[in-house]
Amino acid sequence: MNNRAHWLGALITALSFSVHAQTDEIIGSVEIRAKAENLMGLASGSSEGLVSAARIAALPILRPGEIMEMVPGLIVTQHAGDGKANQYFLRGFNLDHGTDFATIVNGVPVNMPTHAHGQGYTDLNFLIPELVEQIAYKKGPYSATEGDFSAAGSARIDYLRKIDGHLADITAGAHGYRRMLLAGSPQSSDGKVLYGLEVFRNDGPWVVPENYQKYNGVLSYSDGSRTNGYNITGMLYKSQWTSTDQIPLRAVSQGKLDRFGSLDPSTGGETHRYSLSGQWTQTTRERQAKLKLWALQSSLDLWSNFEYCMRSIEATGNCAAGDQFKQAEQRKALGFAYSEVQYNTLSWGNKAYDSAWTWGIEGRSDHIAPIALYASTLRELTETVREDRVTQNSIAMWAQNETRWTSQFRSILGARADVYQFDVQSNVTVNSGRAKDHQLSPKLSLIYAPLSSLEVYANYGVGFHSNDARGTTITVDPIDKSTPAAKVDPLVKAIGSELGIRTEMVPGWHSSWALWKLNMASELLFIGDAGTTEPSAPSRRYGLEWNNFYALSSTTSLDFDLAWAHARFVNSQGQRSLIPGAVGATANLGVSFDNVGPWFGSMRFRYIGPRALTEDGTFKSNATSLLNLRGGYKLSPQSKLTIDVYNLLNQKANDIEYAYASQLAQETSAVIDRHIHPIEPRMVRITLTHRFN
Repeated sequence: MNNRAHWLGALITALSFSVHAQTDEIIGSVEIRAKAENLMGLASGSSEGLVSAARIAALPILRPGEIMEMVPGLIVTQHAGDGKANQYFLRGFNLDHGTDFATIVNGVPVNMPTHAHGQGYTDLNFLIPELVEQIAYKKGPYSATEGDFSAAGSARIDYLRKIDGHLADITAGAHGYRRMLLAGSPQSSDGKVLYGLEVFRNDGPWVVPENYQKYNGVLSYSDGSRTNGYNITGMLYKSQWTSTDQIPLRAVSQGKLDRFGSLDPSTGGETHRYSLSGQWTQTTRERQAKLKLWALQSSLDLWSNFEYCMRSIEATGNCAAGDQFKQAEQRKALGFAYSEVQYNTLSWGNKAYDSAWTWGIEGRSDHIAPIALYASTLRELTETVREDRVTQNSIAMWAQNETRWTSQFRSILGARADVYQFDVQSNVTVNSGRAKDHQLSPKLSLIYAPLSSLEVYANYGVGFHSNDARGTTITVDPIDKSTPAAKVDPLVKAIGSELGIRTEMVPGWHSSWALWKLNMASELLFIGDAGTTEPSAPSRRYGLEWNNFYALSSTTSLDFDLAWAHARFVNSQGQRSLIPGAVGATANLGVSFDNVGPWFGSMRFRYIGPRALTEDGTFKSNATSLLNLRGGYKLSPQSKLTIDVYNLLNQKANDIEYAYASQLAQETSAVIDRHIHPIEPRMVRITLTHRFN
């Protein structure tokens, strides 16, 4: 009984652990940083990990979503205005704006199913990096706790519950960049209070100024600890921007368009996100229970133009109207999750083994009204392509057992059952209807530790992503109503497996290897004329990852991650073809130091390899490398000055590349071409930080 309580208690404590000190106190301690990220004896796989606040605080971050690049192998870019959700790449996926990678912030799912712009749309622009406490990530569909959009992986981001005193940040930089942040924890005898207020503006290097404006706030109240207590958090985010979408490379090469220019200066967007969430946890010697409740209200109005004149010239013979379109939605969503773990023994024959039984139930309901696609000119609507009202409900139950069979071997066996219902009311009556589907997902992890500094993992799991509800009831093309349209499967199965190693053979050096494979029943591909994704053929991926964190000394740390992936379509005859946008190789390298006298700093290098842009490989992207630098000086115990340099080498590379047909005003026919969104040129930002009571 005592042994069981010891190791199971240690497991729960470690997985619930968060560093509660303020960021500046953490950042100087490589030892704390290493301990917080050492999951030896606790993790279920080699591709599972924890990123501490210390590493996040050391990052030179161009955009808030780039903190996700601390998930090894994950690349974050942008293909339009910065107010729009980022573009993500992981394990041979072009994840678009988040499909197949689930993201949860303070217990609230961020991925948006049946979204106006793209399935699983994940907008992280509301994040305040200074308040992030940790990122707990898992890759692959091996955990029963993860559901929709988690085939490639998942990340759970938690905010701090309290910081010491108050924090004021003022940042200024090139191209009209301005950011002000005020955050803190007022003295409270009853509990912990955290607030954060952010005001932001940026024009960027674009010929058409981005005029990106953001207002962001968070307020939370906590009582007790993360293992015995509760937390209530409210968030508010609102932004607007003018967007420079991807542009045709031929126009740049011919000198007709500046590399940072635009073919439609009226594209851009407006969005907001308001959420309220609560989390409650109770832990005893034999049991832990968790309850999460959340509600969300969001909207997006997005004007895009990816083909410029192709449709308008075909319809009218000229480009007076252009090919701009508007995607819009208004969403209300709410959800819950309850889970419980019980610690006891599992009897097998005449032996008893330490065991933990965990089960959970969770549900979500989204009401999107309207969700629409319009034709537009200069942001004025000219035609309703489709306008729908969608209600999407889901509920899931899951259970798993973890048993320690010997001091060296343990297993985790689990299963998850998901049920979905879709109700679509369309302006095209024949596209209205209801659909439902379910998914049973078994999971298995085997962990063997021949040495205290070495663990070997074998993982298997079934996962899935949901498809847009409108595709599950569609009958005819919403533009050409005489053309039949095929319905899609509501849920798309993914089957994954992995072999991995985690080791600390050298003190302070945490290293892991993963050899993985993932089969998808249907792929999602970017569609230029709608700016969204649609289902495609089945796919097969496999790859190898090597992830490292090394505490070189008490003041300096090094992390480097290498990933390689092979991705192909697979049809019924077994033939394979290239998956557009699937990245074959990525690398991340970071060095950070602190407490070298008053100095601190970091350097981050990111590489994303070339990738096919068409299935036959006729068009391929170039490789992209980026070097960012941070240096700082502590003016006093309360104040510091930080200088961030982005794209230090001033590389003329691209954040994103696509290949599809478009037509310029002076062209007589459409041209298949590479379309690019360039990396921003070398930029400098200066931040003054002051802490006060």
